Amino acid sequence: MLSEQETEDEGFTVSSRLFGFLILGIALVFVGIVVLMVVSLVFGGSGSVGVVVFIGPFPIVFGSGPNAGWLILIGVILAVLTAVFFWVMKRRFDWVAQ
Repeated sequence: MLSEQETEDEGFTVSSRLFGFLILGIALVFVGIVVLMVVSLVFGGSGSVGVVVFIGPFPIVFGSGPNAGWLILIGVILAVLTAVFFWVMKRRFDWVAQ
């Protein structure tokens, strides 16, 4: 009998919930881009950008525009919440596996 992580084609199964979160995340990125484009066209061409990129455990933070500070702060908060979420989920799955 094969375990939950092994299949006949030597791959591993992906939880439908995890796959749903992946699709939801991609969809939210595209919706955010569309909202920013529409707001920029309706209210003028100025805008702000804030970006947080993680390379391993090291965050790279940058931004431009009048509200970049707030955007960077929100990005850092979301990045920390995401890291905490993954840490909690890892501990939960490690506990269940024992």
